[in-house]
Amino acid sequence: MTRDMRFDGQTVVITGAGGGLGRAYALFFGSRGANVVVNDLGSTSKGEGHSSKAADIVVEEIKKAGGKAVANYDSVEFGDRIIETAIKAFGSVHVLINNAGILRDISFKNMKDADWDLIQLVHLKGAFKTTKAAWPVFRKQKFGRVINTASAAGLYGSFGQANYSAAKLGLVGFTETLAKEGAKYGILANVIAPMAASRMTQTIMPEDLLSMLQPEWIVPLVGYLAYKDTEETGGIFEAGAGFVSKLRWERSQGALFKTDDSFTPAAILARWAEIVDFESKTPQYPSGPNDFMSLLESARELPSNKQGDVPVDVKDKVVVVTGSGGGLGRAYALLFAKLGAKLVINDVGDPSGTVNEINKLYGEGTAIPDRHSVEEGDAVVKAAVDKFGTVHVVVNNAGILRDKSLAGMTEDQWNLVMAVHLRGTYKITKAAWPYFLKQKFGRIVNTTSTSGIYGNFGQANYAAAKCAIVGFTKTLALEGKKYNILANAIAPNAGTNMTRTILPEEIVQAFKPDYVAPLAVLLSSDKAPVTGEIFETGSGWIGNTRWQRTGGVGFPVDKPLMPEVLAENWAKIVDFSDGRSTHPKTAQESVAAILDNMSNKSSAQASSASTKTGPDFHFSYETRDLILYNIGVGAKSSELKYVFEGADSFTVLPTYGVIPYFGASGSFDFSELVPNFNPMMLLHGEQYLEIKSWPLPTSGGNLVSKAHLIEVLDKGKAACVITGTETRDAETGKPVFYNESTIFLRGSGGFGGPSKGKDRGAATAANTPPKRAPDFVAEVKTSEDQAAIYRLSGDYNPLHVDPEFAAMGKFPKPILHGLCTFGISGKQIFDKFGLFKNIKVRFAGHVFPGETLKVEMWKVGGDKVVFQTSVVERNAIAISAAAVELVSDSSKL
Repeated sequence: MTRDMRFDGQTVVITGAGGGLGRAYALFFGSRGANVVVNDLGSTSKGEGHSSKAADIVVEEIKKAGGKAVANYDSVEFGDRIIETAIKAFGSVHVLINNAGILRDISFKNMKDADWDLIQLVHLKGAFKTTKAAWPVFRKQKFGRVINTASAAGLYGSFGQANYSAAKLGLVGFTETLAKEGAKYGILANVIAPMAASRMTQTIMPEDLLSMLQPEWIVPLVGYLAYKDTEETGGIFEAGAGFVSKLRWERSQGALFKTDDSFTPAAILARWAEIVDFESKTPQYPSGPNDFMSLLESARELPSNKQGDVPVDVKDKVVVVTGSGGGLGRAYALLFAKLGAKLVINDVGDPSGTVNEINKLYGEGTAIPDRHSVEEGDAVVKAAVDKFGTVHVVVNNAGILRDKSLAGMTEDQWNLVMAVHLRGTYKITKAAWPYFLKQKFGRIVNTTSTSGIYGNFGQANYAAAKCAIVGFTKTLALEGKKYNILANAIAPNAGTNMTRTILPEEIVQAFKPDYVAPLAVLLSSDKAPVTGEIFETGSGWIGNTRWQRTGGVGFPVDKPLMPEVLAENWAKIVDFSDGRSTHPKTAQESVAAILDNMSNKSSAQASSASTKTGPDFHFSYETRDLILYNIGVGAKSSELKYVFEGADSFTVLPTYGVIPYFGASGSFDFSELVPNFNPMMLLHGEQYLEIKSWPLPTSGGNLVSKAHLIEVLDKGKAACVITGTETRDAETGKPVFYNESTIFLRGSGGFGGPSKGKDRGAATAANTPPKRAPDFVAEVKTSEDQAAIYRLSGDYNPLHVDPEFAAMGKFPKPILHGLCTFGISGKQIFDKFGLFKNIKVRFAGHVFPGETLKVEMWKVGGDKVVFQTSVVERNAIAISAAAVELVSDSSKL
């Protein structure tokens, strides 16, 4: 690999290049000698409007720097025009970067067809149209590079992005197929999932995060993959903030079952641990389907399957099975009926054969026919509701093939496969979703394919659709979980009318659909053990498929990254065997490694804690601030001493002491204290508050706080930063409060500091509850609006109010502030025992607004109360290692 990667004489086409990542790519290639086609429709991030300005500005930037560039303003759905611009201006095209994208984020229940269709048009069909147009040029010159743009939302699913997740993972299946078809022509295809600041991400990420996610960190990867000497093809890469890694599919050895009548859903459930076991048996790293003929031969030799202790049925469940006039769908329907379900047999052909077969076996009216296309999902589901009153399960099985190499594939062949497989799956599921939500039960079994997971020659359309269905499934699983709606995808191997066109008849006969049906039924039952998973199955075998990601390489973020440096480290980036690989299952887990690298600086050093102090932080309050705080931690309108300033005993709760210090405690730059600091990996571990002067004047006042660093502890993979903050009366200088905060920083350890902190008495006490019943128990039902009210006292972290931000923090919805739970707990102790001089807690778990808190209190010694706070609904501890020291004589304060 040459040290200086140049692209002289090559033409690079970049879609969506008017800003963000596309602009960064364009400027890079222009600076490295390439002819650049800057395509941009000039629309908004939602795909609205049209302007030539964005593309023109980038072209001028390239030209002013001495480069060559032309603009194109076409939508990517007219990809042939974009490639034609390149041919007319520069004579050829060598590199195609499909980067154009829009967002139409909305929860699945509120998603409109237009939201779905436009995303598929821009991301998936747009990539097909540009690639299809460039392909004959690539083949003729025996050289081409295609780089498609996926996303973590596609790889792992993302709440509110069912449309986008589908499109982005669809591009993975498309790319894998392009790599297989292009190899003998010198055409390499790879797909990247970048995490970078853009007009799309700026709506869902905080500013301090966006500042670290500049598009320039993605450019070196794209430059490397586009270079003429690169050999990488069919690769899937994640990158951002100086971190680059590679993904591949990993398949469990799974479990093999006897293919007789004992192969039932219950038999599968009894051996579930084997199916999802990636540890005790060496996983597989395939590029296509398993050896189903050998598996079938082995399965036939096995003894009958044990059924286990847990029966599985679908009694009285209403099930819609699409494409069930024959093949897999028929096998599914027969087993569903046998186990007690009511069926809608959907098939655009003739569903009557399956309907008659079921009704003859299990009673008239067990199954009804439906001949609507799956694109008419509303009508299909309506048939179920009209006959049976609701729908509990949808098995999206309908499918067609229009196999053709990309060179010969027509637009109609692309459209038809997408319509039946992808849009049909969306439409059926969308129609059933309201019923699932209302009854708090739903099961979705979507049909993917090994062609989608691994790509397959001659199936670019089918692979894209089938992989897109996996991305769709992963998001459905996230959005549906709290409503008991589970969604999984299966890649079946069976002899059907579809496979009959590509497999010998004797093999079609051997691979019976009956050997797939038990898994589909288990995943549709109330015993379904998982959601959001992929299973490959056939011949009595079932395996689980997941991502494996290399440990990758994190480059220092305080100096520019060049593709040449990336090339030098490529072997490490793509190394799955060095013991550092991981298996991310969510976008949050995936992003963690990228965020970890944000503080990877070539000069990063852990700082000494001895001389660190913060600036003075001034804080003023009025009566209304005190009342607002009291209400924020649970005071009721009937408790006049907390909510009415005219009450004789009006007071603020002593835990108000955590409010004035808040600004001062944030004055330290943690990136100067520990290596690899990442704000997304920060946890509030413990809090200690000491009340120095009481009562606090209730008419208002001015306070000043100053924080100092107590110690920085090295916990190996993490660090603990402990700060102390003294708050005084700004006029008299009299101490009012003293706070200590312990902040836990994941991923920031290993700098050689002390691992054990100093004993600071009550601030570090273990406070273990006695092994006896508590002396007093208080239960407090929090309000759904608790976090929204409490944040008005000064903690405006969006984690506590914004669902999208909460999702980034791995929470299904916003959580209550830890210091709000702290205040609620302190109020119960104050109401029961009176004033305390200090309170110390450890934050052990999260609380969702609306949940019930149980505060258990034990009086120990003379003036100490040990307590713990738990969430009643989840039986989960929220606050532990907690205690107060009471004031027996209030004059002491």
